[in-house]
Amino acid sequence: MATLRALKKFCQNSQQVCRLHLSASRQEAVVISGRKLARQIREEARVDVEQWVTAGNRRPHLSVVLVGENPASHSYVLNKTRAAADVGISSETILKPSSISEDELMELIQKLNTDHRVDGLLVQLPLPEHIDERRVCNAVVPEKDVDGFHVVNVGRMCLDQSTMLPATPWGVWEIIKRTGIPTLGKNVVVAGRSKNVGMPIAMLLHTDGRHERPGGDATVTISHRYTPKEQLRQHTKIADIVVAAAGIPNLITADMIKEGAAVIDVGINRVRDPLTGKNRLVGDVDFEGVRQKASYITPVPGGVGPMTVAMLMKNTIKAAKNVLLNPPEQMRMVAY
Repeated sequence: MATLRALKKFCQNSQQVCRLHLSASRQEAVVISGRKLARQIREEARVDVEQWVTAGNRRPHLSVVLVGENPASHSYVLNKTRAAADVGISSETILKPSSISEDELMELIQKLNTDHRVDGLLVQLPLPEHIDERRVCNAVVPEKDVDGFHVVNVGRMCLDQSTMLPATPWGVWEIIKRTGIPTLGKNVVVAGRSKNVGMPIAMLLHTDGRHERPGGDATVTISHRYTPKEQLRQHTKIADIVVAAAGIPNLITADMIKEGAAVIDVGINRVRDPLTGKNRLVGDVDFEGVRQKASYITPVPGGVGPMTVAMLMKNTIKAAKNVLLNPPEQMRMVAY
């Protein structure tokens, strides 16, 4: 007590010095390593695969359909197949030209749906403009849909039921849980309402933690392209967690964040570096500015990206077990 009284008296006599000391002692945010967390999850997946195979089951197999020559898509697919090899999942990449017709692609998907050797199946997005992505996503049978994009899997997620969760939203959820960031009763802002990322993240964070697929029990606000910047700022300034998934570089700046908030950056944007003239990856968050105020922050690259790939491996293992329980004939009935 004597020490506290002495400190209080000192501060009363030296208010400016104390303010400077407190300011200087403010630590930067903990930078969450998505790579480190992803390694943990991949190790879990590796153990799961080996136990599955040791029990007499066939090694899980992932088939990836890649249409066109998009460099980013080719890079993403390479990362996925490398991760599969790392955890003991066999995989194949089926390359098709961008000129492929929608009907030809649908025929290929149907063939893979009924191939008992294929456990997990994904069609890399985006697809050429002449192909209906929603029709393609719904063509993959739900039990093999490791992307979690089939309408049945989306519906089950929204009903808090066990299902194939979309890999990126699931990765964000695992980052929050494994880092120990509390969600129950907290204010969350999700910037971005895409059906594959923003919406599922909001669903995972706000739903009931007591249900079959436990949620975060948070109060979630979703913003989108028509949300005025000042209105977005009003929401983010009271948010305990901000998830940026809008695809807009530097959308979230330090003046929009309250002290101690957790900031998860899902954005992947290629911008030209004014110093080098080369393209570089940045997120939706002003990383250097926001880290001065936040308690936790994810970097880009090295944050959510590696987690997306890791969760895809988890879904592939889940798909292998689903195929064992649901033969191809039954899966065709579920899909249509």
